Amino acid sequence: MGRRPVTVRLARWSAEHPWRAIALWVVFVAVCFVGGSAAGLNEATDEDQAIGEFGRAQLIVDSGGFDRPATENVLITARSGSLDQAAAKAAAQDAADRLRQVDGVASIGTPMPSRDGSALLVPITMSGDPGTAGDRVQPLRDTTAKVQDAHPQLRVEQVGGPSIDKALDDTLGKDFKRAELLSLPVTLAILIIAFGALIAAGVPVLLALSSVAAAMGLSTLASHLVPATDTTASVILLIGMAVGVDYSLFYVRREREERAKGRSGLDAVEIAAETSGHAVVVSGTAVIISMGGLLLAQDAIFSSLAVGSILVVAVAVIGSLTVLPALLAKLGRWVDRPRVPLLWRLTAPRTGQPARPRFWPAVLKPALRAPVATLLISVALLLALAAPALGMKLKFPGPEDVPRTTAAMQAYDRLTAAFPSNGTSHTVAVRAPAEQADRVRAALTDLAGRTATDPLFAPAEGDGPEIQVSVDRRVSVLEVATPHASRSDEASRSLHELREDLVPATLGGIPGVEYAVGGGVAASEDYAAHIWAKLPIVAAFVLALTFLVMAWTFRSVVVALTSILLNLLSAGAAYGLLVLVFQSTWAEGLLGFTSMDAIVTWLPLFLFVVLFGLSMDYHVFVVSRIREAIDRGMPNREAVAHGITSSAGVVTSAAVVMVAVFSIFATLSMIDFKQLGIGLAAAILLDATIIRAVVLPSVMTLLGDANWWAPRFMRRRTVVAPAVEPPPAPAPELVGAR
Repeated sequence: MGRRPVTVRLARWSAEHPWRAIALWVVFVAVCFVGGSAAGLNEATDEDQAIGEFGRAQLIVDSGGFDRPATENVLITARSGSLDQAAAKAAAQDAADRLRQVDGVASIGTPMPSRDGSALLVPITMSGDPGTAGDRVQPLRDTTAKVQDAHPQLRVEQVGGPSIDKALDDTLGKDFKRAELLSLPVTLAILIIAFGALIAAGVPVLLALSSVAAAMGLSTLASHLVPATDTTASVILLIGMAVGVDYSLFYVRREREERAKGRSGLDAVEIAAETSGHAVVVSGTAVIISMGGLLLAQDAIFSSLAVGSILVVAVAVIGSLTVLPALLAKLGRWVDRPRVPLLWRLTAPRTGQPARPRFWPAVLKPALRAPVATLLISVALLLALAAPALGMKLKFPGPEDVPRTTAAMQAYDRLTAAFPSNGTSHTVAVRAPAEQADRVRAALTDLAGRTATDPLFAPAEGDGPEIQVSVDRRVSVLEVATPHASRSDEASRSLHELREDLVPATLGGIPGVEYAVGGGVAASEDYAAHIWAKLPIVAAFVLALTFLVMAWTFRSVVVALTSILLNLLSAGAAYGLLVLVFQSTWAEGLLGFTSMDAIVTWLPLFLFVVLFGLSMDYHVFVVSRIREAIDRGMPNREAVAHGITSSAGVVTSAAVVMVAVFSIFATLSMIDFKQLGIGLAAAILLDATIIRAVVLPSVMTLLGDANWWAPRFMRRRTVVAPAVEPPPAPAPELVGAR
């Protein structure tokens, strides 16, 4: 008998030494978490995140060493009709007098009337670190509220970057708190329904949470090699809970199934390790490969997400192979306690003669009896769903996509209506030798004059354009405003007019000059171009390596190729559904969003690698069960039916957990998270139902023995009966020919 697989050897040692394995896991998680906390987080800088011309503009501005304090504004408007100028000036003076007494206020500017006389603006400069201004702005907001109380006939409100940041942080904080409060009980409830026992349901959640904790610490340590971004922790939690629960679910379900057949506790753990444990390793490798593809995007955000995801998946795999067998061995039959009476009777593994399932054989019947017709119809439907993805547009969300439920955003709308130059703007950044500073200023003044008469741009407020010049006179910056929304076609045209015409015409003749146009519109366009350029590279890497892993694991080129094609079909359908929902307006009332007529720029690339990785969970598990049946001598058609029906319960449970958790993200306020939640939930739902229950059995039934074709060097030299051979007197349909 050959050397046993490493998954079995690890499981056997853990099962025979459960307390040691559990203690080592606890120590590992604690060391990772504490070590990460002690090392501190190294966050990505602007230089790390510089993409395209927008990135170059940001680096030029940063090199100027400008003192850019946080600024706020008190906006005074009429509640109805025209503004009473005398009353507005009195309120502005009152606001200035009160705010000068507030800690954190460096200076108060001269009140500025709007061009149409509908508003009066009081500029405020804050002291201290601009990065923490949002945390320190509340005393200013409270003071402005008192001014409002003193002048009830006017509308007096505060608006500015720190106020908006504060409002968004409060909104997002409530959103995420609600999501966290919902996701854990929802996951636990679904697992209780799946297992019918509280301890069995709690084990996957415990492993997932401990894997997330360890990965958080490891990612903090890793940030000193690959700088982290503020989204890394959220993705670790999202991916960690998904794969941690899935891997444990596969393992625990198989162990319970084998015990129900009469296996001893140790034998049941070993069989689960050889089958589900092997599937977990292959699946985890596929997810790691997929997430590793993000490193090829050459983007600090995606690199950070890749490292965090790889770490949490690797930790979840290690936990599934080590501490999970120890827990199952120690708990023994206690894993099925306490039982939920009705659910237990419905979900408990059957002993003796298994009950014949009815639902899944009925679902599979068309694929098994008429595979060609079933395949053509199902693939045609999925391709039709994917077709809208051909019209996908990518843009960053702008201020107009932020929910208007907050007073700060309502005030922002009134501010930009009265003072258009305070809305969307382009940053013209110029670096030139110091002796050319006067020529640069003259050129920028000329540029501002040209834009002042162009309807694509908003003229500067006050006495004219404000040109910032660095102390060494080498860097100059001009903000050129546009009255149009940041993701509108007009804003895009204004950017291209600056980049392709106005800026080169005014600055191009200065010796040694370097210039770039940045700003929010530029960031959106440059990042979209970056994503479209990197998506084929990342996709090719993920497809190629996943193909090799699947081919070597199942010793079949055909299985590897069909795996790739099915996952591409699933991802394409998810893309198409996203476009149908979010680039149209029909679902706005249903999901509570305003269509931005585009998909968030970073989503397609991130969605591709996540979906490709997570889809492999189900695919590897299902195909592994089919391969087991083939190795036991079962004919292909029966093996396909057996593999899918025997794995349907656990795949459905895992899919329901993921869909439920991802759907919670669709309830969040920000359009980014709505699109992410809908995209992930829809893709997993399609993958676990149509792909696995209709397309996969159709393909494998149609191909027959050709499913397992491989070049000679990849074929198994001998066929050894697997450790999953059934005990005496099992159900005849599960044995097959020997």
